Amino acid sequence: MKITEELVSRTARLARLDLPEGEAGPITAELERILQYMDQLAELDTTGAAWSGGALTNVLRPDEAAPSLDRAALLAGAPEADGTCFLAPRAVE
Repeated sequence: MKITEELVSRTARLARLDLPEGEAGPITAELERILQYMDQLAELDTTGAAWSGGALTNVLRPDEAAPSLDRAALLAGAPEADGTCFLAPRAVE
């Protein structure tokens, strides 16, 4: 993919970024260098290479049914409650 100043300016506009005058050129050149490097990486033969990210294991605990917390105890620490729910000030009128 060829990166052009027009593409950089359009992308900045779509992302609602304020791109100062004259910045599109340097950004275009930098993005081109990044893409060239990515092309070099894509040419590497990684057949048989070991993955160095470690073992894929599930670090989450298994789901287990547990009793719910006591509603009265939870509401006791609320600044304002009606006995069944937390009360909060109206944010939108």
